[in-house]
Amino acid sequence: MPNHRPKPRRVPPVSLARALSKLGVCSRSEGEALVTAGRVRVDGVVRREPSFRVDPGRAAIEVDGRPVGGRRTVYLALNKPRGLVTTRHDPQGRPTVYDCLDDPALPFLAPVGRLDRASEGLLLFTNDTRWAARLLDPASHVDKVYHVQIDRLPDDALLRCLTDGVDDAGERLAAKDAQVLRAGTRTGWLVVTLDEGRNRHIRRLLAVLGVEVRRLVRVSIGPLTLGSLGKGAWRRLTAQEVDALEGR
Repeated sequence: MPNHRPKPRRVPPVSLARALSKLGVCSRSEGEALVTAGRVRVDGVVRREPSFRVDPGRAAIEVDGRPVGGRRTVYLALNKPRGLVTTRHDPQGRPTVYDCLDDPALPFLAPVGRLDRASEGLLLFTNDTRWAARLLDPASHVDKVYHVQIDRLPDDALLRCLTDGVDDAGERLAAKDAQVLRAGTRTGWLVVTLDEGRNRHIRRLLAVLGVEVRRLVRVSIGPLTLGSLGKGAWRRLTAQEVDALEGR
């Protein structure tokens, strides 16, 4: 009988700079610099064009004479402190989230989504680009829960406005759910759930309603909670947590 086994699916080639990022060597911009400097070989040939197309799973790639590839995947959760920028290098020289990842044994890791400088709480990192892409895909509708301190006492009318949504610069912003966490004499805390992530989503949503955000803390992503992780501390995710975040 003829062999009808399906042929292996060919992975589309990517730029050499992106391949270095996908292999966990460095960021794409750092990869461009390495390639331009002549420090990268592909199948024994020095390539100086960052846009040169390669298949990361098949090409023999070396940086400074050392082969790269076959990396082990790493998944981390960080309790991001307020005041840190979610980027590898900040042109203004401000502290970044990578100041917290002080283990030299860690490979290059990229953040899965972002928290703005004034926000804090749960932030994920990985070198598994496919896992990160699936988690960030709007179609996945992964719930993200935030504790938000506002400059006034919350009421039912505000909660309805948050879930009904508003228009901001032509973009529709709404919360999946909003509840009161606690209220003092002048300010209160909300529990806000999003199943999509837009730039400064909660801050913009509340600003349209005339409400100022005092603090914003992300406390969970899907089934993963911040828990007792200390400010500025990080930990590796378990295999069960990685699978649960992907909905397996």
